[in-house]
This record gives sequence, structure tokens and C-alpha cells, in this order.
Amino acid sequence: MPLAEIVAPTIATLAAEGMPYSGVLYAGLMIVRSKPFVLEFNARFGDPETQVVLPLLQTDLLDVIEAVIEHRLDQLTVKWHARSAVCVVMTSKGYPGHYELGIPIHGLGSSIQDTMVFHAGTRQQSENIVTAGGRVLGITGIGLDLMTARERAYDTVRQIRFDGCHFRSDIAHRALTARI
Repeated sequence: MPLAEIVAPTIATLAAEGMPYSGVLYAGLMIVRSKPFVLEFNARFGDPETQVVLPLLQTDLLDVIEAVIEHRLDQLTVKWHARSAVCVVMTSKGYPGHYELGIPIHGLGSSIQDTMVFHAGTRQQSENIVTAGGRVLGITGIGLDLMTARERAYDTVRQIRFDGCHFRSDIAHRALTARI
């Protein structure tokens, strides 16, 4: 729905005004009563949204980027893994407002199979990885179905610890209950 109602007309309008667009166009949308509203457009990958999309891309990303640059994307068959992904963001206490920096993070080496840990607001301090931002980590679980992907993400989230850690416990909940 948003593609047909928002993204495609936006790209068509840019082309009609002499500004054809090639590249990444991230549409930040909010759905209210089944109607999409645009919050923002960005000419970059969205974060953490990309952390659930790119792990499912089977075609080499470099091949896709080159096809876009060379205006031959229509000649490339982009393939996706028939799997699901869920990303849970771990944040510092106080985010998005004031938050403390330099808090040691424990359990980073204990992620489970088919789980990826993306560092967002971290840095190395001596022998430790510590918090260095509000959005600290993105934990992406991958599975054959949404439930398995969600379980893997949350299993890894529970293994990682730092003082003041916050994360939402309802990620993918609506999608799962809508399928029941």
C-alpha cells in the first residue's frame, strides 16, 4: 500500500520535475487507521530498519548498488532468503533524552545462532566495550518464521547486560497476533 500510494508517486514526481532519483530512498511512515502518513524521507538506509532487511538479501548488495549506479537495476533479479528477521534495539537509560556514557556492556560474545549484533552507540575503552550513545545495540534474530526470529532476538537481548539497559518487549507482537 505505501509503495503504491506514497513511494512510487514520489519517485514519479521527482522524474517529472527533471530530478530522476537513483539510490536508497528511506520512507519513514506512520500507519494510522490503515492510512499511511509520511514522517520523513531520507536518501540513506534507515537504522534499525536496514538491520532486518539486509540480512534477508540473498543477492550481493554490491551487485544491487552497481546496478543502480549503472541504471540497469531492471536487468538484475534481486533475490531474498525465504526467512524472517526481527530487530530489537537496546538503549541507554534516559534515551532519547539525557543518558550516561561509558557503561560497560557484558555478554556480547554470547549471541546465539542466526542472530546478529549491530553496534550503534558503543566504543572500546581499554579491554571493555562501553555505551557511547542512546541507541546502543541492534539485535537481529533470523528464522524460518517470524516467531523463531523474534525468539532468537530476545534470547540474545537477555544475554547482553549493561546498567540502565532498556528495550521494548513488544517488537513484532502485532505482526504475530495479526496472523493468529
